[in-house]
Amino acid sequence: MLESITIGNFNQDKLGEFDVNDFKSKLELAINNVTLKTTKNISRLMGKFPSANCTDDLWSVTDNEGWTTGFWTGQLWLCWELTGDEQFRTQAENLIYSFSERLDKGIDIDNHDLGFLYTLSCVSAWKITGNDEAHRTAIKAAEKLITRFDPISRIIQAWGTLDDHEQRGRMIIDCNMNLPLLFWAAQQTGEKKFSSVAIAHIEQVSKYIVRPDASTHHTYYIDTITGQPKFGKTHQGYSDSSCWARGQAWGIYGFMLSYKYTGQKEYVEIARRLAHYFLNRLPKDMVCNWDLDLVGDDTYRDSSAAAITVCGLLELANALPVTDKYKSYYENVAVTIMNSLIDNYLSTVNDPCEGILKYSAYNVNKNIGVNECSIFGDYFFVEALTRLNQTWNSYW
Repeated sequence: MLESITIGNFNQDKLGEFDVNDFKSKLELAINNVTLKTTKNISRLMGKFPSANCTDDLWSVTDNEGWTTGFWTGQLWLCWELTGDEQFRTQAENLIYSFSERLDKGIDIDNHDLGFLYTLSCVSAWKITGNDEAHRTAIKAAEKLITRFDPISRIIQAWGTLDDHEQRGRMIIDCNMNLPLLFWAAQQTGEKKFSSVAIAHIEQVSKYIVRPDASTHHTYYIDTITGQPKFGKTHQGYSDSSCWARGQAWGIYGFMLSYKYTGQKEYVEIARRLAHYFLNRLPKDMVCNWDLDLVGDDTYRDSSAAAITVCGLLELANALPVTDKYKSYYENVAVTIMNSLIDNYLSTVNDPCEGILKYSAYNVNKNIGVNECSIFGDYFFVEALTRLNQTWNSYW
């Protein structure tokens, strides 16, 4: 059953009442902020990558390792699309070899995050410029990703090597965003082995990670001998029974991306239910707490989850017919969240902070990247800006 939306103390009827021309001006200023900050970071990074999160408002400089480096290349491509400034394209293309080398040398690729890494670095490059090396590299990444599929549990193992008994049979909600790489590879090669793995995985997510009330587990275990469901467990949420905000955001956007490739309308309905759960638990400024079950203005916010959700809501609205009563609502609430992010969470040009979107919460349980910028939050904020500013051909 679909919940009606009653966003906290926020009056639904007032959504979208702010001045449209004023919002367009804000978008222009935000785009200027983003491109200037990105230009400064190109100079500082010198061909390397920003860390997953800022520390004291500054990025650490890293090699191509970890799960977040694709977000930087994605941000570079978006900045090029927003401005036409060749420095962004040049820098993004210069990094393609780094992603190819990472695959060939097996550098930190024993995880499901190949979708995050190679969709935003190589699929994007191929879609925009037709780069053949990027195309070949992305297909190789998809080949690697399907090796993590277990035919008994019918999931892509999230973390660890395939002989890691602690991680066997464990899927996580984040993987919804890795599946587009497989769907894209199936389209490009004509080989159903890619899409069949993606479909099997998203079906297990819909059965076991999505709870009856439309909240989500962060992670879930399925027995790799019997194929039977075991239990849900959080890794970054407040508790095993609560709803981690960024996971819910991955769910909303990820189900819509699976719909885009499959046409399965059930994924739209799941995304709707997840969206309503998310929206009904927003505080007054429309930017979520890091766990949706936590309340109070003194709770850490997660601006990155808000930015991801804006993208997911816009994808959802775009998929609906004009006769759907919620279509304009989803568009309006996405713009309202974005308006708050620009007004209250955006790092300005003169701000010494090197990131773009403040008050992300990378991992509260480990006190990592709390009230700091995150590179994934920055990327999705810039993607949202691009979606609202112009017609955009999705990298996903």
